[in-house]
Amino acid sequence: MNHPLLIQLAHDSIIEVLQSKNSIDKKALLKEYPLLGETLPITLKIFLDDELRGYYEDMAHLSLLDNIVVGAKKAAFEDINFTPLTLSEYFEIEIEISLQTPEGVISHRA
Repeated sequence: MNHPLLIQLAHDSIIEVLQSKNSIDKKALLKEYPLLGETLPITLKIFLDDELRGYYEDMAHLSLLDNIVVGAKKAAFEDINFTPLTLSEYFEIEIEISLQTPEGVISHRA
């Protein structure tokens, strides 16, 4: 997959759970992208066939990096409104991340 950084990070977080393997190098990401250490309110949504399949929201209690990693995993596997995401479903999902910045909301879905 070739997604923007934040969307790819969310995908990588989900696949970590599905593969039972830690693969995200947070230190390297923070070194390369220092803005990931900032705290911003985020909303992360997972869609399957254009239907909401998982949801996570945090009002800037965590760094952007931790928010996306934690949020993707919680939305995919711990949202009590949905069944946990399966591997076959993973390949069909779209992820939407909205950041509340001082300049306004930035949102991307892929």
